[in-house]
Amino acid sequence: MMKQYVAVTARFDADGNVTPLCIHWDDGRSFDIERITDVRFAASLKAGGAGIRYTCRIKTHEKYLFLEENRWFIEKASA
Repeated sequence: MMKQYVAVTARFDADGNVTPLCIHWDDGRSFDIERITDVRFAASLKAGGAGIRYTCRIKTHEKYLFLEENRWFIEKASA
């Protein structure tokens, strides 16, 4: 596994909370995040690194989206 850095559209509320709304890939595809089921500080045991981990429902899949300092990444299988 490796880190795949992605662009994310997110909402920031008045209390400073960050909610990711959509993931954007380099090839132009975008995927709306339908639901966030968990938010916690955690390590990526598969790709390395740590940050705020969002457990996201995207279509029928559950994915981890990490906010590490000021960059977003997901865990991706190595090519």
